[in-house]
Amino acid sequence: MKYILLTALLSLSLNNIIFAEEIAPGVLRTPDGRFENLQDYPFEPNYMEIDGLRIHYLDEGSKDADPIILFHGEPAWSYLFRKMIPVLTEAGYRVIVPDMVGFGKSDKFESKHDYSYKHHVDVMKELVERLDLKNTTHFGQDWGGLVGLRVVAEMPDRFAQVVVSNTGMVAGEGIRAWFTQLIMELTVWWNGPITFEELKTAARGALNSENPSSSDGISMFTKWIAYSYYSKDMDIVGIIETFGGLNLTEEERRAYEAPYPSGRYKAGAHVWPYLIPTQLKENEKYWKEIYEKWDKPFLVAFGGEERITIRMKDDFVNRIPNPTIITLGGAGHFVQEEVGPELAEIIINFIEGKEVTDIVASTD
Repeated sequence: MKYILLTALLSLSLNNIIFAEEIAPGVLRTPDGRFENLQDYPFEPNYMEIDGLRIHYLDEGSKDADPIILFHGEPAWSYLFRKMIPVLTEAGYRVIVPDMVGFGKSDKFESKHDYSYKHHVDVMKELVERLDLKNTTHFGQDWGGLVGLRVVAEMPDRFAQVVVSNTGMVAGEGIRAWFTQLIMELTVWWNGPITFEELKTAARGALNSENPSSSDGISMFTKWIAYSYYSKDMDIVGIIETFGGLNLTEEERRAYEAPYPSGRYKAGAHVWPYLIPTQLKENEKYWKEIYEKWDKPFLVAFGGEERITIRMKDDFVNRIPNPTIITLGGAGHFVQEEVGPELAEIIINFIEGKEVTDIVASTD
């Protein structure tokens, strides 16, 4: 009898350990303890329930101040902006930094198939609307631009200016859009699962070149999608360090891994690259209806060492009327890590109508 009772209690305990993280069928929530005592991340959490999910966002500075919303990319979260937030709030701005679904402290779908590009946009739109943000400055990097630029395009009256860095809004129309998505999916299927080491080898040509060729870029992109889509447990820190050219501290590595107790939590990161071509026609519509007619300030600030998204810069240069264009010298893909405070000062000057200039790369 004691053996049966002990077995039942042990079984119940194991079930609680395994399933306590699942707050609803197919929805995971990272335990709060994973985020305790993160270095240089003292910010108070805020939560909003959207579409049945708990969405985390930072809300720093005076609630009466003009807001700046910062959109993170893959595979980061609001921690990425820790070096920029104090500079922006000290200058008198309200700073909003959401964690997108599947990232940071926000809830996470366990299945890749529950994520979509449009859902990311819709969730961020609702957050902006419910916070009633007006006269807002947008900043988006990597996937933060892909989502954030759509948010701006679908509610342009809430935004006063746009800043983008190392991002784009990939677009296409007609048969070309359909064919592009089909070819990408077939290429990823043909590549099949690849290891992280194979991905790094494929990416080397693009990352180490002053002017990467289209073939180098396509090879890196398709291998990146194949790795992320088929991998069971993405190397989050490895991705950030390799594609950002960074050497993170142990505390920084712990912070970037904090949202993911195991591979079960990483479906959002795994599928995000695969979703890029799924809204080509919709993005083209907003390019033509909104951005080609944009009459507010628009700043393009790409890293001087950026290779991953560098070809997307041409769309901003050629399709936005009279953009301001600067280079963040010495910075690669994750500009927030490398030149965060300097970039924050640039954003402040841009908002205030002051001249903004390139960051000159250090010669040290």
